[in-house]
Amino acid sequence: MQESLESLVNTLESYRGRDKVIRTICYGSQLVGGVLSQKTPPGRPSSSDLGNRLLLFSAQLSHCRTVLRLFDDLSMLAYSRSYGLGPEGSDGGLRWISVLNNVADQLFYPCEHVAWAADAKLIPARSERWWLLSTALWGASLVLGTLRSIRLIVLLKRRLRKCARAGEGSRYHRRTLFIHQLPMRGEMLTILSSMADLSNAIHWMPPGFLWAGKFPDWLVGLMGTIASLIGLIQMNASSSDQ
Repeated sequence: MQESLESLVNTLESYRGRDKVIRTICYGSQLVGGVLSQKTPPGRPSSSDLGNRLLLFSAQLSHCRTVLRLFDDLSMLAYSRSYGLGPEGSDGGLRWISVLNNVADQLFYPCEHVAWAADAKLIPARSERWWLLSTALWGASLVLGTLRSIRLIVLLKRRLRKCARAGEGSRYHRRTLFIHQLPMRGEMLTILSSMADLSNAIHWMPPGFLWAGKFPDWLVGLMGTIASLIGLIQMNASSSDQ
């Protein structure tokens, strides 16, 4: 119990950790609120009221995350500059996918900031087109991130095949298998998380684009909760490795 509490406190003390916790609670509230408000049995109006309150709570947490992202541009720019065109000697396809992913992420933030400022009446602009552009950039980033994970899995499998030819059944081979299987599982979780978020990104696109606007609140919450929990698991695993 004490270790769990300390782990939660350490997570909340970091910006990224707090954002992931807020994101999980946000989508979890939308999931439960959507279920409760969707179908209310006769004589049970309290369930619908609780569902609506949870949906409002989820919307406030989402707005909170949008405001906090106003300060993410510089950290993203620093990461993009440090990555540049990728390390020399690495796989070319992986490098260019990562570069395009960084570009999409970098452009996402100012577009979202303009949309937020327009909604807040800070600037004279129509927020709808800026929200659309930021959502499209987010979706593009998710697609590129998925392609990057697939490419990494392909490269890891190639290395495993080389190790198998070098000495199958040896202690070195078994150790190599273990070392490469862990990042492969991590990339598979990343793909699952990206696909869950991408389904929501498409839902928030204009009507007529695939399943845009057709998700009920509980389904949006479910997809977001899946992606958020995977993010928490990966962050905890990364902290444990360190």
